[in-house]
Amino acid sequence: MKRIVVDTNVLVSALLFGGKPGELVTLWKMGRIVPLCSKEIVEEYLRVLAYPKFQLSKSEIDFLLTHEILPYFKVLTVKPGEPLVTMDPSDDKFIGCALEGRAEVIVSGDKHLLTLCHSPVPIITTAAFFESEK
Repeated sequence: MKRIVVDTNVLVSALLFGGKPGELVTLWKMGRIVPLCSKEIVEEYLRVLAYPKFQLSKSEIDFLLTHEILPYFKVLTVKPGEPLVTMDPSDDKFIGCALEGRAEVIVSGDKHLLTLCHSPVPIITTAAFFESEK
């Protein structure tokens, strides 16, 4: 089973819009991947899912959290590490989580993460993730 960290933009796309990111949901429900997260990452997931543009009610967000995320994601306690993403330090939580959980990759669509030259964990797009699974 591949251990991965799912960036917020990929999680939202997977849960709300399907497509290629939505295939990750199938993989984690089948137990073929183990998504890793931290309390800080879950808080970001919830904050973004609550954006008005998604028009989700509190009960819909709670449903996603309790039925689509928490039963399948391994929640880790992550200690703050050295800053790595200078353009957006809030993205450091994804790298810290990946290191703590020994993730093989971070799956992201975030340009600050994808262009990070010296990440200690590979950061790839959803398309690249599925290409590597072939």
